[in-house]
Amino acid sequence: IAQTGKFLKVDLHCQANNSAHHTSDITTDQLIVRRGQSFLLTLEMSRPFTEGEELHLTAETGKPPSHLDMPSLCSDCGRGQRPDLYDGLQWQISEQANNAFFYALKTSLGSLVVLYNPWCSGKDRGRDKELLSRVKGQNQSDLHIYDMVDICLKMLDINPKHLKDPADDVSARCNPIYVSRVVSAMINSNDDRGVLQGCWDGNYVGGLNPTHWSSSTNILQRWYLNNCHPVKYGQCWVFAAVMCTVMRFLGIPCRVVTNFESAHDTDKSLTIDNFFGHSGVVAKKSRDSVWNFHVWVEAWMKRPDLLKYGNYDGWQVLDPTPQERSQGAFCCGPAPVSAILKGHVDLKYDIPFVFAEVNADIVSATGSKTKMNSDTRKVGQNISTKAVGSSRRMDITDSYKDKEGEECVLMLMLVCRGPLKHNGRPLFGATVD
Repeated sequence: IAQTGKFLKVDLHCQANNSAHHTSDITTDQLIVRRGQSFLLTLEMSRPFTEGEELHLTAETGKPPSHLDMPSLCSDCGRGQRPDLYDGLQWQISEQANNAFFYALKTSLGSLVVLYNPWCSGKDRGRDKELLSRVKGQNQSDLHIYDMVDICLKMLDINPKHLKDPADDVSARCNPIYVSRVVSAMINSNDDRGVLQGCWDGNYVGGLNPTHWSSSTNILQRWYLNNCHPVKYGQCWVFAAVMCTVMRFLGIPCRVVTNFESAHDTDKSLTIDNFFGHSGVVAKKSRDSVWNFHVWVEAWMKRPDLLKYGNYDGWQVLDPTPQERSQGAFCCGPAPVSAILKGHVDLKYDIPFVFAEVNADIVSATGSKTKMNSDTRKVGQNISTKAVGSSRRMDITDSYKDKEGEECVLMLMLVCRGPLKHNGRPLFGATVD
């Protein structure tokens, strides 16, 4: 900008913009917009904006203006199509960052928060309606709390990836695949300053029984107000509920899913192994187990990273309960539900683990690994989520697995391009002709 003192007033039109961007329920005191959708900004100038004069706007992610090493987006605006507009200049800019600041000659014009935008229309209007319901949710009051802005951004800002490389982390926040993995890791506190500490031994000294909780926002507020120390305690349904709330706030459609008779495969063998001695006693304690139920979330997003293998857009499994490490962190997913159904276990992320949760055979064998019995039907029953617009249970088992007796196991072996092996040894009965 050629001269200082050029702007007398800046109007971010928070109420109008937030209403148009479906964020007015959060607040109208701060500009919160959704990406891919224009918004209005009005600058009142101290003199006419003359012909040929250039105006440069920079939207910069990260911290206030003193930190100029963050990626930025610059928009050059001329006088536009309004030659009669001298006392005020109006234009529209498109946002591409998650949290940005506007500057004029190192003077901040204001700040905004940019969320994902499930209101971008698609070809399937019925699907669009369902996805919007998975953002607003049944208990929309959870999203009315202004503190959620600070809480969710704080969660992103203290994740280990951001602490290691802030610029790289912030620039990656345009990608829901990346953000969903960060949120999955930050809901548990196993290897970071996450929201919840898990407890499964029944000793809840120093905290509350996981069955105590009835509000995700209460947990998030406790975490935030306690200097980001983990809230005690959670189990799978609590981890999933908190993640669902955060994902919906960020604008990513999300729903909670329950799997009954859920397998926990610890060694990527895709089986739950029980070893017995010749006398019938347990010869070796297995780390594998079957939970009577387990809860995770599904988030809807595109998967351009898998496009060369096929179309894996749609619902993706994400599991914030700390079970096994994924690329060094306690997180899980996003794993395309369509890939789980097809047995495409060689794709990202963590598909073998989720496949085993709903499909693993329970194998009983002797200490020499001679198979005695295999139960192929117990694991993965009545996979459920809440129906849209009601409290009715919706069975989604068919989206995860074929009917028993169909060719899903053969498909899995073919996708793996050879015999299924663990530690160099073929798994029980796993051969391909």
